[in-house]
Amino acid sequence: MAAGEAGSGGKVTITEIAREAGVSVPTVSRVVNGRSDVSPQTRARVEDLLRRHGYRKRPAAPGTRAALLDLVFNNLDSPWAVEIIRGVEEVAHAAGVGTVVSAIHGRSGDAREWMRNLRARASDGVILVTSALEPTLHEELRILGVPLVVVDPAGSPALEAPTIGAANWSGGMAATEHLLSLGHRRIGLIAGPPRLLCSRARLDGYRAALEGAGIAVDESLVVPGDFRPESGFTACEALLCLPEPPTAVFAASDQMALGAIEALRRRGLRVPQDMSVVGFDDLPEVRWSAPPLTTVRQPLADMGKLAVRTVLRLTRDEQPVSPRVELGTDLVIRSSTAPPAGRT
Repeated sequence: MAAGEAGSGGKVTITEIAREAGVSVPTVSRVVNGRSDVSPQTRARVEDLLRRHGYRKRPAAPGTRAALLDLVFNNLDSPWAVEIIRGVEEVAHAAGVGTVVSAIHGRSGDAREWMRNLRARASDGVILVTSALEPTLHEELRILGVPLVVVDPAGSPALEAPTIGAANWSGGMAATEHLLSLGHRRIGLIAGPPRLLCSRARLDGYRAALEGAGIAVDESLVVPGDFRPESGFTACEALLCLPEPPTAVFAASDQMALGAIEALRRRGLRVPQDMSVVGFDDLPEVRWSAPPLTTVRQPLADMGKLAVRTVLRLTRDEQPVSPRVELGTDLVIRSSTAPPAGRT
């Protein structure tokens, strides 16, 4: 059978794949179902044919629910990811849907390996979280007919895929306006990775709040970070070394805020008496930090829940409620912010 030909009904069958690969039908079935009892050479040959012919498992009968969803992160080393997973799992479990969680670490090899595994297990939908896929992999998902939903898109919105995020711009603005309302005028920002849309939106919200208060943005007060505690520690150290350090810091993630607080502690400085600190996320642990952290709450679990509901709609050939959804953020004021020293 030449590449691109198919069996009856215009769709290739396992029998035809087996004939072209020169193996038995049970062998192809084992590859399709992700079984390990197939030699690497045979698996590669069969997977290549499955990909070339766009083969997928027989779809469920109309009206039935998807059986398996892929949840893909760039990294899984953050409590932020746990909150997304919690929301995804709650809705998926209630819908009788299994979830496969993967991390691709921003490496093309890992992403391609994930795609091979996805083809083998014939996943019914993909939720991509703060990650980017190569255009060729997006095209493979399209050819396979696998619905895609993107949570917190990394760069430009995915190719015609629904996206779900939080109101990052207004959250960044609210955090900065809170510090301004306390009397702070030199406010440092520990920014997130610039490749991420959410990072850029929080930075823009910070700038908008300062400009709205008639304060010129001092670029020396904007220090890059990567959302991890270590980068928050390093960035806060850099801010403290300025000739005129800020009196308050807005960190674009809770973990960076905790790193900043540790940098201040090691300098013998108190929060909020010597410097106020605001985070972003409202992870469960920050209410127990010392002091409890003022932060911007983004509804991480709700974002995961909505992502599942959206991808399930797509599996039923229904349109999403909206191609782009932004859930609201809220400022949560705790004990890590106060007027600058010398003011009441």
